[in-house]
Amino acid sequence: MSTQSALLKVMSDAARKAARGLNRDFGELAELQVSRKGAADYVSAADIKAEQVLFEALSKARPGYGFLGEERGLIEGTDKTHTWIVDPLDGTTNFLHAIPHFAINIALQREGVVVAAVTYNPITNELFWAEKGKGCFVNDKRLRVAARKHLDEAVLATGIPFLGHGQHAKFLKELHQISQRVAGVRRFGAAALDLAFVAAGRFDGFWERDLKPWDLAAGLLLVSEAGGKVTDLDGGEDVLGTGAVLASNLELHPLVLEKLKLAA
Repeated sequence: MSTQSALLKVMSDAARKAARGLNRDFGELAELQVSRKGAADYVSAADIKAEQVLFEALSKARPGYGFLGEERGLIEGTDKTHTWIVDPLDGTTNFLHAIPHFAINIALQREGVVVAAVTYNPITNELFWAEKGKGCFVNDKRLRVAARKHLDEAVLATGIPFLGHGQHAKFLKELHQISQRVAGVRRFGAAALDLAFVAAGRFDGFWERDLKPWDLAAGLLLVSEAGGKVTDLDGGEDVLGTGAVLASNLELHPLVLEKLKLAA
């Protein structure tokens, strides 16, 4: 059993505090205020309230740290070396359709490197967490990526472009290359949990384009600390900059990357 550091405890406590409001709102969806950010892109009062709770809790615990959130954007702090990267509700569409699969995502970036991560599913009460160099855990259980080495045994997760978002034609080409070679492809609608599930060995890999730093930052560390490999879809390291990600174990990563490149 592993004991969280003071930093991870701050992050975990903030996530659980924000989750209380999300759980209440999830039970009262008919009363929830929802507004449109763009085509098929919604923000609820629950997102905004959760981000406010996270901002206040993290700012109180670590005054001066910068804050990059999905709803409020970048708030620079007096400490230029540290930035929280936060998604208060990853899987908003699931949430608004009463699908119990969404998460709170918190990462801490130090001098451009993600050093701590928390991804919390309030419905299942699973808290995925990692600190750089110290391993990856769900609640008090150590995690490792899956050990499968062959595509025909693998189940991969992805994100499907939707109205007004993503590269639809490119995705269909990628899906064609992947789906005929694997045991299954899943689309669950919350990239944060897709990455956490790769870290936990539930998915053998995950790829998606057009994501934001708050979707990705925590999951990158979770997978890396669970012994996996994370790159962009060109095999490079600028995942947060490109918004494109492939996460898997070391054996499958080059095999999946090769097939995705055939779709280019």
